[in-house]
Amino acid sequence: MELSVTQENFARALAIVGRIASSRAGLPILGNVLLRTEANRLLVAATNLEIAATCYVGAKITKPGELTLPAKLISEFIASLPRGTVDIASKGTSMTISSGNYSSIMSGVDADEFPELPSIDENQAVTYTIAVADFKQAVSQTIITTSNDTSRPVLTGVYWHTDGGKLYLAGTDGYRLAQRRLFDTTSEIAAIVPTSSLQEVLRTISDGTDQVEVLFDDEQVRFRVDDSEITSRLIEGSYPKYQQLIPATSETQARVKMDDFSRIVKIAGLFARNSGGSVTVTVDGEKNNISIHSIASELGENTSSADAEVTGGGVLTLNSRYITDALGVIDGDSVDFRFSGKLSPCVLSPASENSDYIHIIMPLKS
Repeated sequence: MELSVTQENFARALAIVGRIASSRAGLPILGNVLLRTEANRLLVAATNLEIAATCYVGAKITKPGELTLPAKLISEFIASLPRGTVDIASKGTSMTISSGNYSSIMSGVDADEFPELPSIDENQAVTYTIAVADFKQAVSQTIITTSNDTSRPVLTGVYWHTDGGKLYLAGTDGYRLAQRRLFDTTSEIAAIVPTSSLQEVLRTISDGTDQVEVLFDDEQVRFRVDDSEITSRLIEGSYPKYQQLIPATSETQARVKMDDFSRIVKIAGLFARNSGGSVTVTVDGEKNNISIHSIASELGENTSSADAEVTGGGVLTLNSRYITDALGVIDGDSVDFRFSGKLSPCVLSPASENSDYIHIIMPLKS
């Protein structure tokens, strides 16, 4: 194999796929990246058997071929080179990489030992093209409520599904729930995408990315971002029927400015560190405000309030960190905060009559 590529493009491709490479006991080849010439491009790929990442780099191909090299070594070496042309030549399982005054010989492993990269029949796949801003926002709004508990694997991913001709993303860990409505669609899908895979896609998106193409088959999902692809296994199992937890109406509602609400939650959280983040939220219809009280044993206590447009009134106990997480992904100058009694789910959403995002926090028993 002989070819030339630019340092900048090669380094970016290695950075994208290198995060996926991970040696497993008995499978050291998974710690390597695959380099393979295809037409006038260089394919750079890695897999950990759950996720596969591929990236194409424009190249001047003199002699076709393929080889795998240690991911960490080649990624760090190429990233350390100055900008310019990188010349690559392999002989057997050794590869010479040179650029200007820099030259290195790396020992690799035959590409035949590398796992077969996953394939998806694009003619049969359910495909969505999503504007990058919508994709980033929808994923960020839902992955924060997914679980880390591997004993319930279906909760460790985001549920992509259609309902009533619309595409939704949802995530829950049993204590909180997020749902984001994206757009109208005539196709149907019900698939659980691992949170770790979605995080890799977010890292792959660059400032110049306009859209993300998403392809589903029965067992896999592929995200196409510019010249890169992230392919992941779907999580098996049935997702909980979460929609029954979303209250249609609430007895108490407060519309409060985002900055004001975020500030009093942050301050309350300082005094709630030693109590598991527990804070008491009071919505007062007479005073037209929302206040948060927190106690730090042996240190003191705090009560902060913000003006609000209030209907009804009531008190409930919540985890302050959960409120902060929710406010961090809600757009807009104001937020709606509603509930029906101290044991009912609390709903946060953008201050809009037809919001496409709902965030639910379950109350703590006070």
